[in-house]
Amino acid sequence: MGTIVISGTVVLVVLGFGNHTWWLVAVALLFVYMQYGRGGASASSSGGSSAGGGSGAVPGSYRAYRDRRDKQAKWDRRYRRERPVESRRQSRERKG
Repeated sequence: MGTIVISGTVVLVVLGFGNHTWWLVAVALLFVYMQYGRGGASASSSGGSSAGGGSGAVPGSYRAYRDRRDKQAKWDRRYRRERPVESRRQSRERKG
């Protein structure tokens, strides 16, 4: 996403040599990207996390890290509960 915004900004700046309004559009694009596109203050303080988790963005908050950690622990417990023989075999292989 960042490369698209940077490329778009460069194109708008180049177009701005003919019409200065494009420079204002480039500045507005960068402003909107900095505020909302990178998970800035307004996006990280909302408290919600995406349901899929596959967005590719790296969340910077401790709450997001804790949610991922808790979800992974939940899946690990479920795996151990549903596959006890495989879980014991894997723990023996790690020890020895």
